[in-house]
Amino acid sequence: MSKTLSNFLFISVLCLCIANCANRGNPTGGEKDTTPPKIVKSVPENFSTNFNKNEIRIYFDEYIKINNLSKQLIISPPMTTTPEITPLGTASKYITIKIFDTLAPNTTYAFNFGSSIEDNNEGNPFSYYKYVFSTGDYIDSLTVAGVIKDATLKKPDDFVTVALYEVDSTFTDSIIYNKKPTYVTNTLDSLTTFVLENIKAGKYLLTAMKDENSDYKFQQKSDKIAFNPTFIELPTDSIYHLTLFNEDLDFRAYKPRLLSKGKIAFGFEGDYKNMGIDVLTDVPSDFAYRITKDKEADSLMYWYKPKLETDSLKFKVSYNNKVIDTFDVKITEKYPDSLIIKGDPSGQINFNTDFILSATTPFKTLNKDLISLIDKDSVTIPYTTKMDTLNNNITFKFDKAENSRYLLQFLPEAITDFFDNKNDTLQYVMQTKGYDDYPNARIILKNAKYPIIVQLTTESGEIKQEIYSTEPEPIDFKYLKSGKFLLRVIYDENGNKKYDTGNYLKKIQPERISYYPEPIEIRVGWDSEYEFTLK
Repeated sequence: MSKTLSNFLFISVLCLCIANCANRGNPTGGEKDTTPPKIVKSVPENFSTNFNKNEIRIYFDEYIKINNLSKQLIISPPMTTTPEITPLGTASKYITIKIFDTLAPNTTYAFNFGSSIEDNNEGNPFSYYKYVFSTGDYIDSLTVAGVIKDATLKKPDDFVTVALYEVDSTFTDSIIYNKKPTYVTNTLDSLTTFVLENIKAGKYLLTAMKDENSDYKFQQKSDKIAFNPTFIELPTDSIYHLTLFNEDLDFRAYKPRLLSKGKIAFGFEGDYKNMGIDVLTDVPSDFAYRITKDKEADSLMYWYKPKLETDSLKFKVSYNNKVIDTFDVKITEKYPDSLIIKGDPSGQINFNTDFILSATTPFKTLNKDLISLIDKDSVTIPYTTKMDTLNNNITFKFDKAENSRYLLQFLPEAITDFFDNKNDTLQYVMQTKGYDDYPNARIILKNAKYPIIVQLTTESGEIKQEIYSTEPEPIDFKYLKSGKFLLRVIYDENGNKKYDTGNYLKKIQPERISYYPEPIEIRVGWDSEYEFTLK
């Protein structure tokens, strides 16, 4: 054999050996496991009757872990003491449920684990596993199904609790505030439909709730509520539609406090427009007061003068002319608030926007002889004003031309506040764009039931423009900003020109809102038209 051939064979064998060694050290691992875990057995067996145990074990064919159990697990009927479920945070081949409650007789219980069970290696979920047992001799098998929507939002919240309350001799409407429901389920994090299962025959109140405190009890301040307008009878084949809404808060008054010289804050919850504040302490004949709404907090500001030689003032707070409470306010030495005036908008102004003046102390008078509004050619522009004493602002309305500049000037003493403070010279410059710099949108409504409120909103529900309509007509939104908007129609059933929410105790459903199926896109240089057929 030649030397060249021998070298070639040696190198070939050497390369083959190296390749084989490399392959031994780098296994491919095979295909990824996508199979969820399987249940081997349950002790006691699932769907057991005459159940009298305090511990359940569910065995799997591989190691599993439990995630997000506090949100995913639904126990129906709810238990007073939460069962202990393990493992939490570690892997195991079985789940243990320890029950501490005394179970009700002849009752079917269901533990719905949602998507909380996964295999330990790849996280493959064993979704919607349910363990069911009955303390009686049969498993209740009736169901209630339905759909959840939100009164004002296009998509309802996640993790909405749906509940049934048995209507028996102890039932009252207040049950949702102080007792856990008879049966519950949850829409979890992806569904807008619900199915309540393993229910016995009977009459029930059907509700849904965004239960922020996870206690199955309705709290008006934090929770949304929905309810079927009539009791339901089981068995039934009906599909129920529930609309979640925030109730207007019931009125509540808080203890007032002195903030500065001549200024007392009266905190509240609910409808402040029907709130009355009256001083009960004897005051001099020249005593005067004003009430304004704080812009940031739920408080009414009670401004008074002159300074009183007293250690405290007594007030009566009423709501709808009914006395709610009386309060004593301690009077101490405080510095007075200074008069600071702000104008809005500053700089760019839209054609359909008014100029608004606000202040840190209540406005009293406006001397128009000391106020001027001129355009870029120094031509005087007519304007009108409207003073809102409760919100403590002054609105200036005037016609605007495109590509124009306006100067609104206040000479000294044009403005006087409640404490007779006056302004120094103030100047506000405003500029308009061209008409073509703003896109417009026309909405053609079909099958509308009037009166209605048509709104353009952001994804989160912030209102950008709205138009009130009482008869069939094109709805024209003008001088918009570019962007994507949601289009919705509010059915103003009581004709008060605003959206009205519902009330559970008064059995009032919220006014209906219909959304256009898709966001509408507004772009500069385009005037859009959309046809919206209402159902």
